[in-house]
Amino acid sequence: MVDSRVAADGIGVVIFSLVLAAILAAVPLPEWAIGLRPAWVPLVLIYWVIAMPHRIGVVSGWLVGLFLDVLTGAVLGQNALALGMVAYIAYVLHLRIRVFPVWQQCLSILVLVGIYQLVSILVMRAVQMTPWTFWYWVSVVVSALVWPLVSLALGYLRGHRGS
Repeated sequence: MVDSRVAADGIGVVIFSLVLAAILAAVPLPEWAIGLRPAWVPLVLIYWVIAMPHRIGVVSGWLVGLFLDVLTGAVLGQNALALGMVAYIAYVLHLRIRVFPVWQQCLSILVLVGIYQLVSILVMRAVQMTPWTFWYWVSVVVSALVWPLVSLALGYLRGHRGS
């Protein structure tokens, strides 16, 4: 039996999808494929901020970012800051992004994930010397290309959450 509170607001689906995205972000890949990994957590977070801005926002982004920092061993606060910023921008623009056609949503995702990546890179470079390479930006493009699939999958989950 599904708890009526969870089914009423869909928070269980949101938490499940964010945890799954964090696991996908932490799964080890061969070195040649690391740059091709989409930014799963920002994609899922952006979807939920756009779809449920009354429930998912900056604090959610910050908490998910802290969880991702601990899970991946990143600098504590790196993903929290980046995801909080992306959640804020997505929240401010959610009414516009919702009505965009898919190709314009992909461009919006390109910018939002680019901001996430830029903040992450700047924090990493402030703490340790990391090389500034082209491969950081490939995942931004891959994320924008994957957005329609992520949006469809999460829309399906959102519409069929067990009523």
